[in-house]
Formats: sequence, structure tokens, C-alpha cells
Amino acid sequence: MASRAGPRAAGTDGSDFQHRERVAMHYQMSVTLKCEIKKLIYVHLVIWLLLVAKMSVGHLRLLSHDQVAMPYQWEYPYLLSIVPSLLGLLSFPRNNISYLVLSMISMGLFSIAPLIYGSMEMFPAAQQLYRHGKAYRFLFGFSAVSVMYLVLILAVQVHAWQLYYSKKLLDSWFTSTQEKKRK
Repeated sequence: MASRAGPRAAGTDGSDFQHRERVAMHYQMSVTLKCEIKKLIYVHLVIWLLLVAKMSVGHLRLLSHDQVAMPYQWEYPYLLSIVPSLLGLLSFPRNNISYLVLSMISMGLFSIAPLIYGSMEMFPAAQQLYRHGKAYRFLFGFSAVSVMYLVLILAVQVHAWQLYYSKKLLDSWFTSTQEKKRK
């Protein structure tokens, strides 16, 4: 075998790589899915921080009531949505299936459920805004209902993709665990 700096081994033109070992598909998929989930967690963190800032400004009255409205009720339980993301991140270093399952279950409770409740809570105000053109809560001059529905739609998409990728990652980890048990 030739060294990196030395000549190529005699009798080969470099095309004999087909016989070499390759990384198993479930390991490649695991790395890819972890990367995608981390990106989604970072997007969720940005949404979460914006929501915390809005709620803090509303409660502390740093700006007038005309600029930033008081938070809706669904925003308080949604603050717990950071827990599933942290559990997901904790599951990655050692492929901890338990933490990933807990993350997926708690995402339904702390992320998806408050978003569903929020869409129902804000629906009458949205209906009034679009039927009569009247808004009573504002966020920097925009209708708070419109802005919060946009945030809500973005958050639902982030969490749905996060659940989808987590399920695929869980399947990938189960595949590798089953293969280890067979050997």
C-alpha cells in the first residue's frame, strides 16, 4: 500500500474502490436527519425568543399598549415548547431513543396543542377583522391577530417537519439497533 506522498500501488489505476467498506445507509441518514432537526430547532428557538420578547414587552409595559398588545392565552403554555427541543438536542450525541421519544411526545403536548388552541382563541378576532375591518390589538401598527396567525402558521410548519424528521430518525436508530441485535 502506498503512502499519501508516495507512488500509487503497482497494478492499480485507482478505480478499485468498489470493494472498500462504506458507511451504512442508516448512519448516513442519521447524520442528515440530525442536521435537519437541528436547523428546525434553531428556527424554533428564534420564534420562541421573539415570542418571549413580545410577551416581556407587553407585560413590563416597555412600549405603549397601542404598540404591543398583551399576550394571548395560548402564548403562555407555548413557552414550554422549548423543552421538547432541548430533549431532542440531548438525544443526539449518544443516539438516545428515550429522549427522542420524550421529545416527540412532549412536542405534541407543549408545542402543537397550544398552537391548535391559539388558532381557536384568535379565530373570533380574525373573523371580526376580515368581516368588519376592526382590530383591537396591535403589534407595531399591524393587527396582532394577523401577525400572530403568521407566526402560528410558521410554528406549525416547523414543528410538523420536526416531528416528521424525528420519526424518520427514530426509525433509522431502530434499524441500527435491530442490526446490532442480530449479530
